[in-house]
Amino acid sequence: MTGKIVKGIAGFYYVYTPLGLVECKARGIFRKEGIKPLVGDNVEIELVDEAELTGNVVRIMPRSNALIRPASANIDQALVIFAIVKPQPNYNLLDRFLITMERQGLRAVICFNKKDIAGQEELEELKDAYGRCGYQVLFVSAAAGEGMEEIKKCLHGKTTVVAGPSGVGKSTIINSLCPKANMETGEISRKVERGKHTTRHAQLFALSDDTFIMDTPGFTALSLGEIEKEELRECYPEFAAYEDECRFGGCSHISEPVCGVKNALAKGNVSRVRYENYVTLYEELKNRKKY
Repeated sequence: MTGKIVKGIAGFYYVYTPLGLVECKARGIFRKEGIKPLVGDNVEIELVDEAELTGNVVRIMPRSNALIRPASANIDQALVIFAIVKPQPNYNLLDRFLITMERQGLRAVICFNKKDIAGQEELEELKDAYGRCGYQVLFVSAAAGEGMEEIKKCLHGKTTVVAGPSGVGKSTIINSLCPKANMETGEISRKVERGKHTTRHAQLFALSDDTFIMDTPGFTALSLGEIEKEELRECYPEFAAYEDECRFGGCSHISEPVCGVKNALAKGNVSRVRYENYVTLYEELKNRKKY
C-alpha cells in the first residue's frame, strides 16, 4: 500500500492512506543507509494490524525536493501569511520569508489576512509594496470567510507549506480550509500521548487526495542562513527585468552608477519598500561576522 507521511514524531510516522491514518515504524534499513523519512514523503507501507491501522514504512519513493526548514519533502509551493493589521506587517520579516522560499526553489504566494478590519489605506500600501514584485498576492479575511475559495484554487493539486509569524490568523485559515485539522492533530496526539508537544512538529493536512497543506510553527525572526550578499539580488525576482540596463555585471544595485534597478525605482516600477529592505539585508550580510 502507498501513502504520504503527514507527521513524524517520537519515531512514529503517520501515513495518509485510503484506509485512514496508519501509524508506522520505519524499517532499520533506512538508518543503515542514513536515510530519514520526512513529512511529505510518498512511501510504500506494509500493514501489521489493519484493525489498529499500524504498519511499517518499507520504501521511500524518489523525492522532488527536500527542505531543511521545515524538514519535509515533495513541497510544491509556500503560502506566506501575514496580517494587514493587528499586527501591522513587518516588511523586513516578510521579505526574509520570501528569500527563504526563493533559496529553496519554492514558488511563493503572499496572503494578507484580516481584510475585514483593514482600511483602504492599508490595502493600497500593501498593493503598492508587493503587487509588482512577481508574486501572486491575495487579500482575504479568514474570520469572514472571504477569499477562502481563491486560496483553495492556489492550493489545488499541490503540497503547500504554510508559513508566517504568530498572530496573523494562520490557524483560522488552516481550520477553514481543513475543518478536520484539529481532529487529525488530536488523533495523533492521543496515539503518542504527547499532545502538548505535537504543535512543535510540522504536519501535513489533506484537503483532498492530491492536495495537502503543511503548518509550521510561528516565526518571529528568520535568519538568512548561508546566503552571500552577492546572491541576495537573485532573491528579488522583480530586479531581473532591469539588470540588463546596469553598467556593471554583478551590480549590487546600491552604490554603482548607471543601475537599471535604481532607475526603475526612481520611475516607480520597483517597490521602494522592497528595495529598502534589500539594502538593509545586503548591509546585514555584508557586516556579518564569519567564524
